[in-house]
Amino acid sequence: MKRWACRAALSLLVAGLVASASGVTAHSAPAPDRIDEVPGRTALSFMHTPSGTRVGTANQGEARPGLSIVKLYIADYMLRHGDGSPEDLALGQQMIRDSDDSAASQAYAKYPQSIDAIAAEYGLTSTRDSGFWGDAVTSTADTVMFLEAKKTTDPDSRILEWMATAAPVAADGTHQNWGTGRLPSVTGTKWGWSDLGPSVVASASFGPDFSVAANTYGTADQHTGDVLGAFAEDPASPPPPVAQDPIQELIDRFVPLLITPR
Repeated sequence: MKRWACRAALSLLVAGLVASASGVTAHSAPAPDRIDEVPGRTALSFMHTPSGTRVGTANQGEARPGLSIVKLYIADYMLRHGDGSPEDLALGQQMIRDSDDSAASQAYAKYPQSIDAIAAEYGLTSTRDSGFWGDAVTSTADTVMFLEAKKTTDPDSRILEWMATAAPVAADGTHQNWGTGRLPSVTGTKWGWSDLGPSVVASASFGPDFSVAANTYGTADQHTGDVLGAFAEDPASPPPPVAQDPIQELIDRFVPLLITPR
């Protein structure tokens, strides 16, 4: 027991020192190393928060059906510029966590200016209202810009909280477990899908150090494949050399000294 306790204590101590010195965290952003290979049916945008680096497909600025992604904009306006009523809070939660269309319609009817107002406030140049929230358009570049703004200027926003606690199944029975939500280190996601006409799907996610959004003229499976493919590692690349574990090295060197009988 004594040896285990010393080993555990030293592990925690060295781990903390290594993390502080290197800046490495347990949750790191996925790398969009194949973004140029994403099919044209999908638009995708990605931003690395610490560096501010932005990358995306050639069509990332294209105004596409906003689907339920625009519920983020309606909710943001309602939370910051609404009347602060319990009703507004409940509608916002239902819109984001459950992707409830009825809640979105009620919120939009109360704040019909919400989408255009948020687009103007955040500089979302491809985001436009069309007289009904379900017909609004936005781009993946706009959505990523919005998410990054919320993370940096309003990190305690209920919107981020609701995205992080999204319901496994939406109000209409759709499973919310695809697209950008499947990327590693994601902590919150909003999904969108079309109910009528040709299939269009979208997803937008954030993690501790990144935001990502995608929109696909196709199915949820095609969307997920395109998203994950943009972040896949090149199988032809040789694996990185295995570095010596500094924590294990220190443990092996110093634990015997800590448990030497006296």
